[in-house]
Amino acid sequence: MATDTLRSTTGASEAPGGLRRLLLDNGALTALIVLVVALSVLSGDFLTTDNLLNIGVQAAVTAILAFGVTFVIVSAGIDLSVGSVAALSATVLAWSATQHGVPVVLAVVLAVATGVVAGLMNGFLIAYGKLPPFIATLAMLSVGRGLALVISQGSPIPFPGSVSHLGDTLGGWLPVPVLVMVMMGLIAALVLGRTYIGRSMYAIGGNEEAARLSGLRVRKQKLAIYALSGVFAAVAGVVLASRLSSAQPQAADGYELDAIAAVVIGGASLAGGTGKASGTLIGALILAVLRNGLNLLSVSAFWQQVVIGVVIALAVLLDTVRRKAGATPVAAGTGGPKGRQAATYGLAAVVTVAVVGASSFLHGGSSSSAKPRMGLSLSTLNNPFFVQIRTGAQAEAERLGIDLTVTDAQNDASQQANQLQNFTSSRLGAVIVNPVDSDAAGNSVKAADRAGIPVIAVDRGVNKASVDALVASDNVAGGELAAKTIAEKLGGSGRIVILQGQAGTSAARERAQGFANGLKAYPGIRVLAQQPADFDRTKGLDVMSNLLQAHPDVQGVVAANDEMALGAIKALGSRAGRSVQVVGFDGTPDGLTAVKDGTLYASVAQQPAQLGRTAVDNALKAVRGKKVEPMVKVPVKVVTKDNVAGFGG
Repeated sequence: MATDTLRSTTGASEAPGGLRRLLLDNGALTALIVLVVALSVLSGDFLTTDNLLNIGVQAAVTAILAFGVTFVIVSAGIDLSVGSVAALSATVLAWSATQHGVPVVLAVVLAVATGVVAGLMNGFLIAYGKLPPFIATLAMLSVGRGLALVISQGSPIPFPGSVSHLGDTLGGWLPVPVLVMVMMGLIAALVLGRTYIGRSMYAIGGNEEAARLSGLRVRKQKLAIYALSGVFAAVAGVVLASRLSSAQPQAADGYELDAIAAVVIGGASLAGGTGKASGTLIGALILAVLRNGLNLLSVSAFWQQVVIGVVIALAVLLDTVRRKAGATPVAAGTGGPKGRQAATYGLAAVVTVAVVGASSFLHGGSSSSAKPRMGLSLSTLNNPFFVQIRTGAQAEAERLGIDLTVTDAQNDASQQANQLQNFTSSRLGAVIVNPVDSDAAGNSVKAADRAGIPVIAVDRGVNKASVDALVASDNVAGGELAAKTIAEKLGGSGRIVILQGQAGTSAARERAQGFANGLKAYPGIRVLAQQPADFDRTKGLDVMSNLLQAHPDVQGVVAANDEMALGAIKALGSRAGRSVQVVGFDGTPDGLTAVKDGTLYASVAQQPAQLGRTAVDNALKAVRGKKVEPMVKVPVKVVTKDNVAGFGG
């Protein structure tokens, strides 16, 4: 009797503790459930079939990369090169199949082999060269990205049609990237849990010296581990390029950090010895759910980065608390770890059902807002030109009573594809897109078209897809104007350098083409050097400083935007505007100030705020069924000191 009483009392007192333990033992799953509950309550667009499939597609590339990184982290290593290896593998596939006639099957094999070779090089440098994993893979990050740019010449390469189907859906609703993600996850789980190399990973991560003394060939195992990471990176690159219908040399930039974050959020330790594929999948889903939900809630693009960082820290902190709490004995009759895992998934299912019911109750009867809802996806907000497009668009939206959501693609074509998918699944009235790359935006625009959503392109066009209108200045014509301006200022002859934009972007290619076209009329102008400075002021300063060492006699600079021109002016110092003439592009506020000061001779001004206003106006016309001109030109003009006072953006 006393024993029964004790058991009853203990069971009652430990029930809450058991639930607490259940949640702590599954910190990543708990965090995912909390996010899903919160976002379902806050947004009626979140818990829909289309949006949940969107989340799966958006998680796919990160998850596949992260599965490969899981092998490395479990073995107490790190792989910073997976994003670059993904881009390189996809570029090799597209380059070999479309430009050199290699059969598609063989091209796919070459892409996977590229990932294997990159992984083996990482493993060799680490295992035999004794380089720290951080340094070895950081070097491969740079090498892989550089080779992708060399092979592609900085331009996207169309993907073979047969492989592009990996970005499609089965039966018109089930995304193929999700199926590939599940398949690669099962392979990762099998490798980790059922193979000799999987057990070797845990042994090496737990205690490398002990593993070596027990007879494990640690160096050879590391070669295999990093080669496996390379294979998963190659598959991720192919899936990503399939979604974009082109191999982008700048694709997956920064994805290695997302992959590492997904692995750690999923319960792996950077110290090695722990980690599993299911946890990594949950970590990738947390990142995708978070980005998707913030888009749907119209959270500022700048604040999104803050929120994502905080949530990652909290998720890892929860896992740390779990580890410090330690493991509890398994009670008799619970079925051991399998019973606890079943209870965990059962709890997750119950919470999911509850959320579905609550979300339907909260949002089912709500009427749609009287305000037209639109989305604006900008290629980047780390550039004053695009900030002015946003400013003009927001001012016009406020004047017209439009609910406008603005997102920042951060010059990442795949991130922009995700944002456009979110807009489509939210059933917005219209979508305005400033493409990172004209080719890569095509599939997402087609999806919006199929959903009956008008699409307006601003500043850059969209290839292989139909938009209702393109609101733009002509980048090629602007480049020709810039070339003519610098040539005439130098009297038709002289020595110049050209600062190019970010390799792989359509704006950089088009403006460079304009410069080349314009200079054909001036054979006396000699181009000493052409170097990319990525549309960035700091890089413009650095590149120009380097070029001055080799070409101190330069007389003119043409920059593909004002930011790079301002960096060049800083490098030139007192020579700017005197012995060296500088011409920029965009007509940003800082650029116009430099024109007034005389350090910048001229800027080819596109009136970005007017681009934003005009795009919103045309989007509203399309929503209301009014006729929209397919091409809406906002005039460019050369702004010099003579006319800058009367210029308004």
